[in-house]
Amino acid sequence: MAEATVLVEWFEDLRRGDVPRVGGKNASLGELIGALAPRGVQVPPGFATTADAYWRFVEHNGLRDVVSGALAKHEAGRLSLAEAGRHIRRAFLAGDWPDDLASAIRAAYAELSRRAGAGEVDVAVRSSATAEDLPDASFAGQQESFLNIRGADALIDACRRCYASLFTDRAISYRRAKGFDSLKVALSIGVQRMVRSDLGGSGVMFTIDTETGFDKVVLINAAWGLGENVVQGTVDPDEYQVFKPLLADPALVPIVEKRIGAKAQKMIYAAEGDGRTTRNVPTSRAEREDYVLGDDEILALARWAGTIEQHYGLPMDVEWAKDGATGELFVVQARPETVQSRRGSEGFATYRIRSKGRTLATGLSIGDAVVAGRVCVIEDAGDIGRFVDGAVLVTRTTDPDWVPIMKRAAAIVTDHGGRTSHAAIVSRELGLPAIVGTGDATRVLHGEQEVTVSCAEGDQGFVYDGRADYERVPLDLGDIPATRTKVMLNLANPAAAYRWWRLPADGVGLARMEFVVANLVKVHPMALVRFDGLRDETARQAIADLTAGYDDKTEYFVDRLARGLARIAAARFPDPVIVRMSDFKTNEYANLLGGAEFEPKEENPMIGFRGASRYYSPRYREGFALECRAIRRLREAMGFTNVVVMIPFCRSAKEADRVLEVMAENGLRRGQNGLEVYVMCEIPSNVILAEAFARRFDGFSIGSNDLTQLTLGVDRDSAELAELFDEQDEAVKWMIRNVIVEAHKAGAKVGLCGQAPSDHPAFAEFLVECGIDSISVSPDSFAAVKQRVAAAETAAGP
Repeated sequence: MAEATVLVEWFEDLRRGDVPRVGGKNASLGELIGALAPRGVQVPPGFATTADAYWRFVEHNGLRDVVSGALAKHEAGRLSLAEAGRHIRRAFLAGDWPDDLASAIRAAYAELSRRAGAGEVDVAVRSSATAEDLPDASFAGQQESFLNIRGADALIDACRRCYASLFTDRAISYRRAKGFDSLKVALSIGVQRMVRSDLGGSGVMFTIDTETGFDKVVLINAAWGLGENVVQGTVDPDEYQVFKPLLADPALVPIVEKRIGAKAQKMIYAAEGDGRTTRNVPTSRAEREDYVLGDDEILALARWAGTIEQHYGLPMDVEWAKDGATGELFVVQARPETVQSRRGSEGFATYRIRSKGRTLATGLSIGDAVVAGRVCVIEDAGDIGRFVDGAVLVTRTTDPDWVPIMKRAAAIVTDHGGRTSHAAIVSRELGLPAIVGTGDATRVLHGEQEVTVSCAEGDQGFVYDGRADYERVPLDLGDIPATRTKVMLNLANPAAAYRWWRLPADGVGLARMEFVVANLVKVHPMALVRFDGLRDETARQAIADLTAGYDDKTEYFVDRLARGLARIAAARFPDPVIVRMSDFKTNEYANLLGGAEFEPKEENPMIGFRGASRYYSPRYREGFALECRAIRRLREAMGFTNVVVMIPFCRSAKEADRVLEVMAENGLRRGQNGLEVYVMCEIPSNVILAEAFARRFDGFSIGSNDLTQLTLGVDRDSAELAELFDEQDEAVKWMIRNVIVEAHKAGAKVGLCGQAPSDHPAFAEFLVECGIDSISVSPDSFAAVKQRVAAAETAAGP
């Protein structure tokens, strides 16, 4: 009996310190059950065979000499890697079980079945190498797992196959690359009660953004059925993001992203006598169009992820499952995240694409680099030998057999997979840009074609025709000086917001709502308010398709807008994020779906029906109400109280009063729940009546382009007058200087958003001399502006 306890251990008796005996995966499961079950984290029970058990099997069958002999012949060039691996695996599969080891496994399985109240409980059988899941190596998918194993004989057979999988070609290659001696790595086997996720769903979650390393979000991927499809990247899963710092308040719902995936298939149990234990079947239309998880389940998993991360003290990669029979959620694995958490700011760089060809394919971007090269399409693992070093690998999906050629690729593009797929995980570890889940890359790209793979433009990755003209700009964050003047960021694209989280910015000085509306919502708000009366049938159908799944068309606008803005707010929380309410011109509004029916035609939209004048107008008042609902949801339901509202193009104090009134009617009252409201200073009247505006608003943000245009009477878009458009003109500088003086007298803050401080060092110096509170610039100009502001402050003295 004492000997059996050395060979088999129950998960609840294991802890993190047991990695040498049971490997990282099983030690982690023991830690989860022992330390975190009391805190509500549910983990299915099970047991592990120990490293001693593995060596018992090896010695009993004389396998040490088999392994060393085959690997020595491979190193000497007398056997190929495939031949050596095949020879070793055959020897393991032909091995006999020592009586005491077989008895220990059978007895533990019988006890697990008894605890589960089943004659023979279904189990998952997973390998856990003793060097596996250490912080500096992922061992992702290096050994085999077997699902839906039932019966002691089937379990014994699966365990033998687990041992043999320690010597797959990819596992041998991986250990050699990482410097692990194959004769010093043992295999522990985890035997865990199956969660009936074949009837529910499953997936993977990370406690860090996998592309940028942003450490304040939990990223959750979810698909129907068993989890292997998500891990292997054979489905395009749902994706959810949750903001960790706000999870502690049970009244908040800080889900900043919900993206529905195609989920074309699901893995379920195979029928008895099928010869397989699992099989893939197509999902129903209802499953494809629905989210796998509800909001409460998303939040529950995110809280568990936060608890696990807090306990381990480092970012984690967690597999979860939902039992479709009971509705319960479980964590089935947890291991350290091994890429972004170890990537410091040393290699931080930005990429600028100056010119590019037409877009050939799009998908989810992995990494943040840009690479050009020739396409090499490999659709089947049997054709791997055709791969050319340095090419862009294009394939349907990857599994661990593909790792040797992935290492030789310049970039990777796949038809299928999400951010937690095999292709994504390995690409990150190798430092390669990848685009996954394109849907059609193997069809639209062809061999020898020159392309550019761009992962530097946010969440979406692009494959462009030909070699784009681009540059890499390295940035050492340690060289950026501190300044008294706040330097903030102009951000518009939610998908790219996390990229800049490492920059030591003081918040977001301008978040353009209209960008989010144009790119994420795409529909004119009045076309949603009055959808039933739309005359344009083409627009009606397009809107119906976009809003599928929303019973209330206006809820689509509010939900999409709030979540888009939430990502920007999250990226800089708790620093202020100034969100400018929509500032489209009428021609731009008309270009939104359904917009043409609601917009007048104007000769000069630049100074027409735009900004504040729209918000109280019968033409748009109901649309503005939706914008206000989105801001309320962002601040009150999600918890992003760092969001400041800004009103653009406000022509008079009377107009300001009318807008503030309409906002209050829609639940946004200045001063309530800490709400600050700013106004754009872009019209001469904003300067002339600065004192009156300062009584109504908490701050000003100088829009230097419009202020220059309207002060000098120069159309900023006119090529003929380009040389007359000058933000450094004395009249413009007089305007800026005076609004700062008057605003400060009234206790209001003043900032400026625009490129002038980055383009003209003298202009940055002028702003500092005037005592401006903040300057907001594009992220790629941030470091240069910080340097210029620091120099100006030094010159100005204390």
